Amino acid sequence: MLRHLWLLVGLTALAASSVQADIQLLGVGTVPGTAADRSGLEGQASDGTPLNRLGGQGSAIAYTGKGSEYWLLSDRGPKDGQVDFPCRLHRMEIRVRPGEREPVQLRLLETVLLSDEQGRRLTGALEAVEADDPRKNRRYDPEGLRIGADGTIYIAEEYGPLVDAFQPQGRRVRSLPVPDAFRPLHLSRRPAEELPPKNSRGRQPNRGWEGLAISPDGQKLFAITQGPLIQDGALDANGKRVGRFCRILEISLRDGSTRQYAYPLEDPQYGVSEILALNDREFLVLERDGKAGAKAQSKKIFRIDLREASDISAVERLPSQELPPPLRAVSKQLFLDLLDPRWGIAGADCPEKFEGLAFGPDLPDGRRLLLVTVDNDFLPDQPWRVYAFAIDRADLPTYQPQHFSPSSSDKK
Repeated sequence: MLRHLWLLVGLTALAASSVQADIQLLGVGTVPGTAADRSGLEGQASDGTPLNRLGGQGSAIAYTGKGSEYWLLSDRGPKDGQVDFPCRLHRMEIRVRPGEREPVQLRLLETVLLSDEQGRRLTGALEAVEADDPRKNRRYDPEGLRIGADGTIYIAEEYGPLVDAFQPQGRRVRSLPVPDAFRPLHLSRRPAEELPPKNSRGRQPNRGWEGLAISPDGQKLFAITQGPLIQDGALDANGKRVGRFCRILEISLRDGSTRQYAYPLEDPQYGVSEILALNDREFLVLERDGKAGAKAQSKKIFRIDLREASDISAVERLPSQELPPPLRAVSKQLFLDLLDPRWGIAGADCPEKFEGLAFGPDLPDGRRLLLVTVDNDFLPDQPWRVYAFAIDRADLPTYQPQHFSPSSSDKK
C-alpha cells in the first residue's frame, strides 16, 4: 500500500498563535508504527522487528529542493543498538495544504540502504565495532541529515562520531574532518566501558552528534553534540550529568577547516536534538528533555547566533557550568515552545523524541514552512509524526533559503 497511496493523513487544520512569534500549527501527519518501508528486506531482526519496518525516520529530515520531497533518516534501529538493523534513508513526499481537511499528507517514495565505501551495509548494532581498527567499523548511528547543493547527502553519525558524505544511492564516498577531541580513544560494545576511567575525552555514549545544519550556500556544515564531551565537565564523580556546554563543529566543505562553539543547555539533564540554518551565523536548535506524556517538561526550539561566540577549538576542556572570560558561548533565545498548550501537544499523548527540523517550500501565502519530526524508536504502538508550522516572514527576517543547483533535485 505504501508504494502508491498516501500514507496518511493529517489532522484537521489547526490555528493557534505562538507566544514567541506569529506561528501557526497547520496540522500533524502520522504514519502507523507498523508500516513497512520500501527497502525490500525480508525477515526479522533478532528481537522480532520486521527488517522492513518503517520506523525511527523522524530522527532527521532534510528538504531535497524538489517540489514537496524530503529525505528522512532512520536512526540505528530498535532496542538501542542491541539488534542488527541495517541503516537507511527514506525519500518521502510531504504535502502541506493549509486550510484543507487533511492539511498534511505523506507518501513514501523510496528507501535507500546505507553502505560504506566498500559496499558493506552499515548497521546500528553495537557489536559491529572494531575497537582495534575503527576504519573497519560497520556500526553506525545516523542522527543528523542535510542535502548539499549538488544532491550529496551529508550524515552526522553518533558512534564515531562521524560526518560523512553519501551518494543518493546510499554509498559513503568520504568522511569529513572531525577533531580528535570528539572521539573516545577506547571503543567498546558496551556503552558503560566508553565512559571514564576508560576514556578521558570524546563524546559520551549516545551523546555524540545529534544534529546537522548546512549553510544556505552549501559551503559549510555545522554538527552539534547531544550533550557535553567527557572532558567538558560532562559528569561528576558519581556519573551524574552536570555539564551544560555542547559543542558545535563548523566544517568548511571547501578546505576542511573547522571552528568550534559552545552551546549552553538549559539543564544538564536535557539534550540537543537538531540544528537548522537560518543563514551561516544564525540557527534554530531543538533542545528537549527525555520524557514523554504528562511527564514531559521541556521541548523547545531556540534561535541562536554565532557572531559573538568564541572559537573554542583550542580549548581542551570546558568547565561544567560557566565559561571563564573572555570565552563566550553562542547567544540563544526562545523561538518556539512545543509544549505551549495552544498547540495541543502537551499531555498524555506527548511524544518523547522531537528530533528533526527542516524548512520546506514557502506556503502559498508566502509564509515559511517549518517541519518538526518525531522519532518513534521503531515501536509498533507509537505512530511516526510530523508537525507542520507556518511562520510569518517578519519573524525570520534574516532567513536565507538553501541554494540547490538546477540538476541536484533530479539526482536519485
